[in-house]
Amino acid sequence: MSRRFFPFTRPVSLVSASVVAAFGLFQILPLFAQQGTAGGGQAQGPPDMTAFLRQYQPGPVDFDDHKGWVQIFDGKTLNGWNGNPEIWHVAEDAIIGESSPEKPSGTTNIFYTKEQPGNFMLKMEVKLEGAGANGGVQYRSQNVPPKPREVPPGLPEAQRQQIEKMMQAQAALMQRNAPWNMAGYQLDLDYANVFSGQLYEQDSKRFIVTFPGTVVEAHDGGKTLVSTLASPEQMRSWVKPGEWNQVEIIADGHLLVHLINGHIMSMTIDNDSRHFSPRGLIGLEIEGPGSLKISHRNLWLKDLQ
Repeated sequence: MSRRFFPFTRPVSLVSASVVAAFGLFQILPLFAQQGTAGGGQAQGPPDMTAFLRQYQPGPVDFDDHKGWVQIFDGKTLNGWNGNPEIWHVAEDAIIGESSPEKPSGTTNIFYTKEQPGNFMLKMEVKLEGAGANGGVQYRSQNVPPKPREVPPGLPEAQRQQIEKMMQAQAALMQRNAPWNMAGYQLDLDYANVFSGQLYEQDSKRFIVTFPGTVVEAHDGGKTLVSTLASPEQMRSWVKPGEWNQVEIIADGHLLVHLINGHIMSMTIDNDSRHFSPRGLIGLEIEGPGSLKISHRNLWLKDLQ
């Protein structure tokens, strides 16, 4: 059975519709009057509806406008944050995670302890450095012991062996990082810019819920592609590897929206009753091979409840 999406959550009354129509007519009539009086009574072209409608178009969002927002990182200390101090520190007004072959981070997080928001907007700037850098922003997540890693079924033998070897090598790091393990929604970020902006579910069999450039409804028993936003090439052009990127998350009920540099990267309607999370922790992730550095600054939270 196909699903239908309705733009309104409550019925529109006839009175309300009449008021809206009357207001629109009241606003448009002066345009026609001006056209009739212009040019000494000579016939004029149609009124400039584009100019008329432009006055009702909202202006672009100001990323630096913090009215109604709460700063969740003071730029100087890790007060209110819990992470491995061997991996995370503060420098240059940013929360920074670092990893190297000599001192690998493994997959680990630092999370905000003062609040577990439900419906909110979250914004920050993130910079990934190092070809292997892979990070992300956890939200509505939980701090839980890590689950045993499983090799996805159906892989070619060579790839399966490679993953098993990697898992064995990371076993000690997983045990060390267990106190900061997180499960839940993640806005994914990677230096190679293949997965940036997607909805990945950490420590879950759902894995990638919504790829970059798509709108997906997750439901009991699977998920459905609702629409596409842009081509993979267009999506990648909006992200700047090695530079600061503006990252935003909107979580409002079952709707999850990921933005990077003002562009919607993915949208998810999570109607999966087994996996939907109404609230939880906010965290920052680091992982990846080689030498890498992931920095986060200007972290702001806005409550929508």
